[in-house]
Amino acid sequence: MADSPLGRTLLIANPAAHSGKGAAGAEFAHRFLGTYSSATDGYDVRLTSRPGEATSMAARATGYDTLIVLGGDGVIHEVVCGLMSLPHERRPRLAVLPLGSGNDYARTLGMARNDIEGAFAQIVRGTARPVDVGRVNGTYFAETLSFGLDAAIAIDTTARRAADTSQEGEALFVTSGLKILSQAKEGFACTARFDGGEPRSLSPHVFAFQIGPSYGGGFLICPDADPSDGLLDVCLNVRKPALPRLLALFGLAKSGRHVRSSVIETLRIRHAELEFDEAPPCQVDGEKLEGKHFSIDLIPSALNVIFPD
Repeated sequence: MADSPLGRTLLIANPAAHSGKGAAGAEFAHRFLGTYSSATDGYDVRLTSRPGEATSMAARATGYDTLIVLGGDGVIHEVVCGLMSLPHERRPRLAVLPLGSGNDYARTLGMARNDIEGAFAQIVRGTARPVDVGRVNGTYFAETLSFGLDAAIAIDTTARRAADTSQEGEALFVTSGLKILSQAKEGFACTARFDGGEPRSLSPHVFAFQIGPSYGGGFLICPDADPSDGLLDVCLNVRKPALPRLLALFGLAKSGRHVRSSVIETLRIRHAELEFDEAPPCQVDGEKLEGKHFSIDLIPSALNVIFPD
């Protein structure tokens, strides 16, 4: 390993992140790396131009000590998928310059959000720690996988961001949430097996699997989730609440207090098999995923990720 804090470094930046602010962020990052030469043993900068491109860039990142990703949760998801295609011993450590609307993975790491200079300072002085990565039907996730109404909300926020809504973060999630929840009727019937146990017949409205605590710009759906504990945290409703109570639980999820409700169950697992009667809304790190059968597992200590000291 190189003597510099970051060693040989690859920066992957999404210039369209945060309503186009990613371009200016990438310029600053380029200047920072060039000015503080002692931080690296050489660096390369690559800008994405289309969805999915960061995955192929990260998949070719052998020979680097550190991969820095600049952008929101979407491009972080792509980079993680790319890194996971590499053999474990050839994966560079990951660092995050959060510039996005939700920034939930950055919240899990404790990184400064939408503050490139502050986040760079944290990265240079930070420490790499092993973190877990989730996998569903062969697709990796860094932070969140969910089914049902919460997935429908996440998919709606993604569509609204693509349509250049002026809202972002919590406000965007709340307005989408009120719209989706006000239309809620029945849950999404499925058979679930957790860690090889007996099958359970469930019909949840909300069914979330988390590496870190939050989604939707800070909603603490699994408030005690630890990205390094080797377990997936699960949150689901096991009884159908009336609409007023469902809306109240949505509000309580901002602070994680929804888990105290008798209609909510939380679990810690390593593997799940889900079979839905009908294809449910499903999102993985904010990206839509389709299907009726889902095989979910956790890969412990899959990546080394830089945390602030």
